[in-house]
Amino acid sequence: MAVITVSRQLGSGGLDIAMRVSELLGYRYFDKRLLTEVMAQEGFTHQTIVDYREDEYRLRGFVDRILGHRRPKTIADFGFWDDNPEAMRATSVAVLDEHLAVWLVRRAIEVAYQQGNVVIVGRGGQVVLRDKPGVLHVRIEAPFDMRVQRMVERSKVSVKEAQQQIQTRDKASAEYLERFYGVNWADSSLYHLVINTGKWSTEAAAQCIVAALGCLKI
Repeated sequence: MAVITVSRQLGSGGLDIAMRVSELLGYRYFDKRLLTEVMAQEGFTHQTIVDYREDEYRLRGFVDRILGHRRPKTIADFGFWDDNPEAMRATSVAVLDEHLAVWLVRRAIEVAYQQGNVVIVGRGGQVVLRDKPGVLHVRIEAPFDMRVQRMVERSKVSVKEAQQQIQTRDKASAEYLERFYGVNWADSSLYHLVINTGKWSTEAAAQCIVAALGCLKI
């Protein structure tokens, strides 16, 4: 069993490549549905799970940004854990903040790794599983202008809007990895393979990743 983590720039085609790799290998794709499944196996419920993705991150506090509260609140205050009394008692005094949210996602990644045969996009997977055997770490990049053009074509936004979205998401991903894991998102030493989709198509990139997986010691 193996695991592939994919870090990608917005507009690089990384999501399409990751999904194609999943198809080629018959691997599961780590999305919100799978995150919910693996966390349920750990005793958490759907009300507990917070999918705190690196590309959704902002430097402001998680609870302040998402829930807009004015005072510290516990998990109980937010109505989480209602289906899990044991977990409720164990964590009733915990404050739901960005660090807890990241921990939940990190734990889900670790469980998915234990199960194997999964492709994990973003969420710090390249750091969480950095020293784990049987994991291939891939980064997908593309020239800025090409990423902008792809965003314009796919999302039907203006060039200026595409540029702003890409810059915002790049900054968010970089801050997320720096804040919670102390690493540089673009550091090539985190990855086995860095692919420039300005040179390769989605299919070629996916095939390259599958071939690289065959060289990995599992």
